[in-house]
Amino acid sequence: MTDDDGRWERAVLEKLAMEALKEQRRARRWGIFFKLLTFTYITVAVLLAFDWKEGAKTGKHTALVEISGIIAPGSDYSAEKVITALNAAFKDKNTQGVVVRINSPGGSPVQSHTIYEEIRRLRRKHPEIPMHVVVEDLCASGGYYVAVGADRIYVSKSSIVGSIGVRLDSFGVTGLMEKLGIERRLLTAGENKGMLDPFLPVDEKQKEHALKMIAEVHQQFIAVVREGRGKRLKETPDMFSGLIWTGAKGIELGLVDAFGSLDSVARDVIGAEEIVDYTQKDNIAEKLARRFGAAAGTAIMDAAVRWGTVIR
Repeated sequence: MTDDDGRWERAVLEKLAMEALKEQRRARRWGIFFKLLTFTYITVAVLLAFDWKEGAKTGKHTALVEISGIIAPGSDYSAEKVITALNAAFKDKNTQGVVVRINSPGGSPVQSHTIYEEIRRLRRKHPEIPMHVVVEDLCASGGYYVAVGADRIYVSKSSIVGSIGVRLDSFGVTGLMEKLGIERRLLTAGENKGMLDPFLPVDEKQKEHALKMIAEVHQQFIAVVREGRGKRLKETPDMFSGLIWTGAKGIELGLVDAFGSLDSVARDVIGAEEIVDYTQKDNIAEKLARRFGAAAGTAIMDAAVRWGTVIR
């Protein structure tokens, strides 16, 4: 055998060994991938089953709907989600009463009014099912707008309630722009199309129009409070000025009714100690998918590219 023959045989053996090693690596990587895929499938199935069990309705109960945050379209406590939860709560034949637990600084007047109107409608449709609000730390502005639609409002002594007013936020940077030598260029069709533009000086006519507009919304808010609270309300000159009060003072003013918590209202007022949460929430699987979905997708694509390179 010549040296060339020996080198050729060694090259063939090395090539076969490398191919075998690559094949082993491919098999190991795909094995890991499918194991992870199976584990993920089982985990999601278990989490979904857990969520179903948690959401399963039992016997006679108090239905809970949470509003714990900003009331705004697209948020966790939008009118759409809250109304869906309320309807589900009233629809259940085992619901003995509904509690809306609020911890909110307010939000959109449109969203708040939509929820308020739905509460009033459901109370008329189901007069046999009481609906109460339980305030935690804060029930202000749009949160209080919603609350006055209920039969009764329960608070803690140190809860904060009220803020019956409307605000329109903006800012102005014209002075800063002058210092920096920045010129604002705005072209509009319609002399008021740029109303309250923060990069332009305040136009008094536009400001007056905006004040009239929010005053109109304020009057709508006041009308809702008077309608919802009725003769219980002990109006004072500053009641509708945007001030806030403690729960204890709120009882004196008739803004709220009594002290109480979720558990005490369910047990002592509604008479159904078991509480079932109807709040529209993403289940655990959806939360995980939203949190880790993008990262997982990137990792899988990256792995696929790497494995594809090996295969090629």
